[in-house]
Amino acid sequence: MRGEVTVSRTDDSPRTDGGTVSDFDAVANEQVGAADRRREWVEEHLLAPGRVLWSDWRARIAVTVLTGYLLMGTVAWVSAAEWGPTIVPRPSPNQGPALVGAFRTLEFPLGTTFSGHSILSQVVHATPAMLKMIGAGAVFTVVVGATLGTVAGYKGGRVDDVVMTLVDVALTIPGLPLIIVLAGALTDSLQGNPYVIGVLLSINAWAGLSRAVRSQVLTLRGAEYVEASRVMGLGTGTVLRRDVLPNLMPYVTMNFVKQARAVIYGSVGLYFLGVLPYNAVNWGVMMNNANSQAGAVSSPAAFHWLAVPMVTVILLSLSLTLLAQSGDRLFNPRVRARHVSHTSDAPAGVNVDRDGTDRTDDEPPGADPEPDPARREEP
Repeated sequence: MRGEVTVSRTDDSPRTDGGTVSDFDAVANEQVGAADRRREWVEEHLLAPGRVLWSDWRARIAVTVLTGYLLMGTVAWVSAAEWGPTIVPRPSPNQGPALVGAFRTLEFPLGTTFSGHSILSQVVHATPAMLKMIGAGAVFTVVVGATLGTVAGYKGGRVDDVVMTLVDVALTIPGLPLIIVLAGALTDSLQGNPYVIGVLLSINAWAGLSRAVRSQVLTLRGAEYVEASRVMGLGTGTVLRRDVLPNLMPYVTMNFVKQARAVIYGSVGLYFLGVLPYNAVNWGVMMNNANSQAGAVSSPAAFHWLAVPMVTVILLSLSLTLLAQSGDRLFNPRVRARHVSHTSDAPAGVNVDRDGTDRTDDEPPGADPEPDPARREEP
């Protein structure tokens, strides 16, 4: 049960000078323990955002699909470890007959390749490297772009001039030729290192995000609540963290997903073209082998070899897009407030009014409930 809240003085309580206490003199004595504070934090930062996401059908689909990819990555990691059980064996030649069609046998549900590799094994064991590339590239772009754009827009002056000069230089460099040149120069470093490849694919993607974030911060810098925080003497880091960044999160989240999709398509395309070096199975390498070894584009017997990695890429990209679209509601304070339970005895998801009573979604806050006709007094 929550700590009891009592008001030490009310409007009618006497004062020493014979008057009464005003609303500004009323003092509330709230006793809240550490357990209640932890419960409030979990409710506000974990449970309420989870309810907001789960209330959207797009988020439910996205979370379900992304959970499947995370499960595949976990299975591949456990199967490749020496201490773990082999749930899905690593792909190897002659695992089965050549070019077994998809959904033909339970032993090879996604079929086999021209050399007898299990396509299911290839897809599963290629997932961890792809997830690492996506995370590294998207995080690098968002962190660098959002940080530089926020600092430049908020500080202004010489800091803004220096940062925007770097941004302009980065924007003038064509991305694809730069990636190809760096891939050739860093061949040894790229071998088996998905994190470096993810950053390489996002080497100048941060520049566009930085300029867009700077424009948003220039607008927010003149807001009344930001000016009030500066007048109160709060530090620059505190103002940015509490007042500026929360308003940028929907835009930053959309760019995170956008860059994650760009890393997916860029890595698969460059692996398919043979630009990026590799020492393990990859979805782009699978499509390249399907086309070069079996002519999967024109051969119905080998088309499943090409179709399975393509569908895998499409589903991952689609789930990220749906998650970003549903994430707009997550950063809406009014939507989040409706999913926070403010009393200990109120069930999850019930909207609680200021007087502690629950209300329906259509009833505005503070509205008086409709009188019960059965209890209406006779005239």
